[in-house]
Amino acid sequence: MEFKQSLAQRIIIAFALMSALVAGAFAVGIVATVHLVEEKLISAGLGGDLQRLLLMDNVSDWNHRPEPDQLFYYSGGRGDYALPKDLRHLAPGFHEVFRGDLSYHAMVEIVDDRRYVLLQDQSDFEERERVLFAVVLVGFVLSLALAVFLGWVLARRVMAPVVRLARQVRHRDQLLGLAPPLAPDYAADEVGELAVAFDATLGRLRDALTRERLFTSDVSHELRTPLMVLATSCELLLENPALDARARAQVERIARACVEMRELVQTFLMLARAQRNESEISAQLSLDQVADNLISLWRGPIEHKGLVLEVVRGELPATRYNATFLLAVMGNLLRNALHYTDTGFIRLTLEPTGFTVEDTGIGIPEEKRLAVFQPFVRATERRGEGLGLGLSLVQRICDDQGWQVELTARDPNGCCFQVTLATSG
Repeated sequence: MEFKQSLAQRIIIAFALMSALVAGAFAVGIVATVHLVEEKLISAGLGGDLQRLLLMDNVSDWNHRPEPDQLFYYSGGRGDYALPKDLRHLAPGFHEVFRGDLSYHAMVEIVDDRRYVLLQDQSDFEERERVLFAVVLVGFVLSLALAVFLGWVLARRVMAPVVRLARQVRHRDQLLGLAPPLAPDYAADEVGELAVAFDATLGRLRDALTRERLFTSDVSHELRTPLMVLATSCELLLENPALDARARAQVERIARACVEMRELVQTFLMLARAQRNESEISAQLSLDQVADNLISLWRGPIEHKGLVLEVVRGELPATRYNATFLLAVMGNLLRNALHYTDTGFIRLTLEPTGFTVEDTGIGIPEEKRLAVFQPFVRATERRGEGLGLGLSLVQRICDDQGWQVELTARDPNGCCFQVTLATSG
């Protein structure tokens, strides 16, 4: 069974239920005791009074009369002592009799075929009984309220170290190598054992992150040299006048791939650094400048495929962004649009708060629109190229920079990626 409530709420509910059960048992016991006392004691008292009255030979010689709150009847009695019809069916013993709005306790006895009935008004007893039941009900409610309050206080005290531990674990600085261990701050109880387990898990996570950063940094650093060799070789080849048009196009394609690879390496290198001063290690460019760089890079391949590249510019502020990350996000979205669009257009819209990349391609199925930002998830398997990492990189950069990326479908086909940039720098 899955509980939807928090642990603190469960403690309060447990206290309330326990109090309700205990107080309810006491209340039922009190009510049962009252009824038992009513039947035993009152029946004994009425039985004694009836026996006293039966000692009299006749009414005129009686020295003892019924009490003011009592009514006495018997078979063959005269006047007020005549047995009413509504009492003739009563069996010997103790009964409760209702006459209109009044209720009576009745004791019936048969002596020599003569039926004797003694009634006693129980209005005062019922009033005391109602007061007692009200007291029991108020006590039940107060005990329930007290249990809820005590449960709340206890839940806060019990959950305080758990809440503090959760906040410490959630804190981003806990993943840093110099973060102090959690266990010394807690007692040697269950919470302390949990803190020890978190220390071990966070330690392994720190080691894994360190290895990942070192690997990414080393790979990114080592790739720079061969990329520089390729770029230089492409420049030298392009200066050769003997190069025909087909060969020149291939060299330009290689040069463009080198530029993309260099930007990707720089992107991975920056993402691998836990702490960085972006203004020092990366150029800061405006949205307009980044768009111009990418348009000059992608206009040729887009138009070569028979597509139209549309650029819509609004009133843009002079805000500057991390050029490496912004180039990677916008470049991946343009590359993605080119890859999945065969006819129509690709539109880049620059807005004060960000930019939008639209295309008239095959689109992304609705069931994949959320998962497409995960690594190795592709919009369709019919396209042979790509590993499904471009959009996951876009999402990772946006999360790192505090940007937002949203995917919507175009009518009748195609995609629309809208990126909202945080104002920084």
